[in-house]
Amino acid sequence: MMTTAANSATEDEMPTTGLKIFFDGGCRPNPGHMETAVVVGGVAYFQPDCGTGNSNEAEWLACIHASEIALFIGARDVVLLSDSALVVGQAGGRAKCRNRDFAAHLEKFRLLADNFDRIRVRKIPRTQNLAGIALAKTHL
Repeated sequence: MMTTAANSATEDEMPTTGLKIFFDGGCRPNPGHMETAVVVGGVAYFQPDCGTGNSNEAEWLACIHASEIALFIGARDVVLLSDSALVVGQAGGRAKCRNRDFAAHLEKFRLLADNFDRIRVRKIPRTQNLAGIALAKTHL
């Protein structure tokens, strides 16, 4: 997992229960170059080069990135927060996943989710998504 952290907080400083993890995927242009950001415990993690795709695929990659970071820091109970209605609906089992590529991402997410005691995926407004804010700041 290639990730760069924006500041120096250590994993020991991260709470491991009810942990809120913000994620966002970006694509410039759409379709085009994909990137992801995850924010947990005040630390921003970026994957600046996720290949070429569309914005929905970038959101899925960000969801997977957030899950991998949660596992890496030892979290057992997490709430993944995103402004993507598509990913939140599909990951939460409330929306069908008809796209073959997204179905592969959903399967990977489910495999990762099996490692947690509890994992929830919730939709938040874009203005409250700390990962989206961090991702936008990388382009200022």
